Amino acid sequence: MLEHGGRLRRAAETYRIPVSDWVDLSTGINPHGYPVPPVPAEAWLRLPEDDDGLEAAAAAYYGSAELLPVAGSQPAIQALPAVLRGERVSLLAPGYAEHAHAWRARRARALAAEDIDAAVADSDIVVLVQPNNPTGVHFGRARLLDWHARLAARGGWLVVDEAFVDTTPADSLVPSAGAEGLVVLRSVGKFFGLAGARVGFVFAPANVRAALAEQLGPWTLSGPARWAARHALADRAWQAQARTALLAAGARLQALLATHGLPARGPALFKLVESSDAARVHHAFARRGILLRLFESPHALRFGLPADETAWQRLAAALDTCL
Repeated sequence: MLEHGGRLRRAAETYRIPVSDWVDLSTGINPHGYPVPPVPAEAWLRLPEDDDGLEAAAAAYYGSAELLPVAGSQPAIQALPAVLRGERVSLLAPGYAEHAHAWRARRARALAAEDIDAAVADSDIVVLVQPNNPTGVHFGRARLLDWHARLAARGGWLVVDEAFVDTTPADSLVPSAGAEGLVVLRSVGKFFGLAGARVGFVFAPANVRAALAEQLGPWTLSGPARWAARHALADRAWQAQARTALLAAGARLQALLATHGLPARGPALFKLVESSDAARVHHAFARRGILLRLFESPHALRFGLPADETAWQRLAAALDTCL
């Protein structure tokens, strides 16, 4: 089992600081998530039904009906190797570690961003996160479509995880979903802040979606999760407000880090700072009740967005004293 961010209770126990006293910046999740309306009792009492409007709401929001609802991106990540053929797998590294873990039985190779273009020529499957987590590397949409075309011409596949693309939706490849050789993963965990609902979508050709559905089985999403996601995906006013707020908060975080001599990069929801001193800084922040995400390769820290002005001030004070 791989480690991920969000281990707040473990940090609270390690540093003997109550959970309620922490500022958790480790996850890259919108700290002002979608306010889900009260869930009707029927959602708890009946089996989930696929004609409740979730698929239609998702198709309208993402821009394609070539979708399969899944319990977050994780089940799809784990199931794709059983569905997609091809032995020569190339993955962007560093990247979201679950992708490499899922493809570990194949001839998977980890590549830097600048090596992906050349690797397309001799890969059966290329797996990317766009924008990348944790490095924030971003590929132009035209380049991604070129890679897809080159792979598909040889029967290959481009798999793109778009977990953090919602603040810049024009970058998404979902409008091209359904084309042979392309799989796009989306979820409501980051931008919508509904990580606990475990709702995601696979955009892919019909045969791939059918094979994944067989792998994952029925009722992959609970009724309450479907209720929450349907409302979030349909609420255009909230989405517009959240996108504006997150872009502003991301710019504020980048500027704050820069004033402390920390060059950072990443999408609106997080910023990555590479530093050989990352482990010490992570520990120093944790002692002050601020949880960051520590990476060992490269040595780096990921900063998520503070939830309120008090948290912003605590972050600024920690930057003043811990660097």
